[in-house]
Amino acid sequence: MIVAKRQWPVWFANAAVALAIGGWALGAGSLPEFVLPGPIAVGRRLVALFVEPTFLSHTLASVLRVLMSVTLALLIGGGLALLNRAIPALDWVVRGLIQPFFSSFPSIGWAILAAVWFQPGHFAVVFVQVAILIPFCLINIAEGLRQIDRETVEMANSFTRRRSRIVFSVMAPLLLPYVLGALRIAYGIAWKIALVAELLGATSGLGFLMLQSQGSADMPTVMAACAAVVLLFVTGEKLILDPIARRFAVRG
Repeated sequence: MIVAKRQWPVWFANAAVALAIGGWALGAGSLPEFVLPGPIAVGRRLVALFVEPTFLSHTLASVLRVLMSVTLALLIGGGLALLNRAIPALDWVVRGLIQPFFSSFPSIGWAILAAVWFQPGHFAVVFVQVAILIPFCLINIAEGLRQIDRETVEMANSFTRRRSRIVFSVMAPLLLPYVLGALRIAYGIAWKIALVAELLGATSGLGFLMLQSQGSADMPTVMAACAAVVLLFVTGEKLILDPIARRFAVRG
């Protein structure tokens, strides 16, 4: 009885997915493919995005850009937060100028500027993504630094004068949940903005592929690209973020 109670949410979720796909198939049957393609056509194109070399190159380009953008944003945002902590006199620059500027600047504005300033390619897309992700990393890590108990650091100073030991043994573990929080947020947002950035500033990637497909009324590819982003996001969380969180005993 207990096992059955635990399994009913799984059955309910599977039934809901099956009903959604069935409704999608019924709706697609009465509409032309360039308006609403069926799940079979989208599924075939989704497989092609991960198998056929032509489509796979676009998928890998998007994955590479997301990973690069998240890494750079985490380093830059974290570096600004650490700079603010190390030099309190710069607080008005970091929190009063840099943080509000990046937080309020519109995402589409970065995309348009990158299209004007740079040649279409990896750099333009990564630039847009990093500029949008920096404030999320900066705010999270800065908050983590503010939450570090100064009394704990002072107590650590009473046991050792080695600054490196205090940083890695005391401060880093306290800051880690905020770093992982910033990583999760940046990773999720990076996938949300990846396609928009590639629409305006790339000659490869899933966003560029969607733009080409929209021009030729290839709706199966458009929908498959969207599904690929969801699949890649979930896979990254399960294979990268969750193991890191478990390794350091931090739950997202």
